[in-house]
Amino acid sequence: MTENFWQGKRVIVTGGAGFLGSFVTEKLAQRGVTDIFIPRIENYNLTERDDIKRMLDDALKGGFDPARLVIIHLAANVGGIGANREHPAEFFYDNLMMGVELMHQAWKRGVGKFTAIGTVCAYPKFTPVPFKEDDLWIGYPEETNAPYGLAKKMMLVQSEAYRQQYGFNSIFVLPVNLYGPRDNFNLQTSHVIPALIRKAIEAQERGDVELVVWGDGSPTREFLYVEDAAEGILTATEKYDSSDPVNLGSGYEISIKDLAEMIVRQTGFQGKLVWDTEKPNGQPRRGLDVSRARERFGWSAQVSFEEGMRRTIEWFKANRDKIK
Repeated sequence: MTENFWQGKRVIVTGGAGFLGSFVTEKLAQRGVTDIFIPRIENYNLTERDDIKRMLDDALKGGFDPARLVIIHLAANVGGIGANREHPAEFFYDNLMMGVELMHQAWKRGVGKFTAIGTVCAYPKFTPVPFKEDDLWIGYPEETNAPYGLAKKMMLVQSEAYRQQYGFNSIFVLPVNLYGPRDNFNLQTSHVIPALIRKAIEAQERGDVELVVWGDGSPTREFLYVEDAAEGILTATEKYDSSDPVNLGSGYEISIKDLAEMIVRQTGFQGKLVWDTEKPNGQPRRGLDVSRARERFGWSAQVSFEEGMRRTIEWFKANRDKIK
């Protein structure tokens, strides 16, 4: 079934050169897909309609049948709490324009399948845990990342509307926070796991006695290993044809305090953790109900958190000299 789906297909992976995208393209290759088109930011600014049109022209060169074109839209302007607080307007505009215009132009061209990647930030601030897809609209997202979360969530509205009116085959999956090898370890823009790994290793090398962590450690988060996420996205693309949103998560919830302690243990940092309670905690709890993905297209996460963290720390240590 899987191989049949990809046979004769050309696949556009926006954001294909990024963290998640690099694993999606690898897994496509493992499935025998040889015709992969990755639009690079230096060639196409996907917030501009003309660039999107030109990108689709280039992807459909040679009279390629658009019905055999698959678009996996991973590209996003993203960052942690700090970046979201500093650039809310950019995060809103860039993500909204990219998603809405790309899906619109894909429909106009008759593209066969469109996989839109949402974000767990789209969930309301006080969603009952575990987050169920049906609760996406019961309130406003956590303020620090609402502009980003809502911009991405508009693709869900668009997917439902375009399927209803035009019969356009698009799907919307919501991965929880990702982590793994090749993550962004730049302390200005990184998320909590790569930031803490880098801080702990560098603090250990300097002989620091303390490691400062934002917030009070009480919020909980769920994390999904990047290869599991890539597998979930491709499995959904192959087997799922509905605009009902679907969570992709591990089903494992951990407090930031326990996470920080695990990183200290796995990196060998000898000092103590200090909590900077002046800094924001973000959403109080975050954990997903992951049953829909299992029921609708038979996917569930395979890599345990402890194992995924071990692989991530090893990758960072091996690749530090290449990281800014």
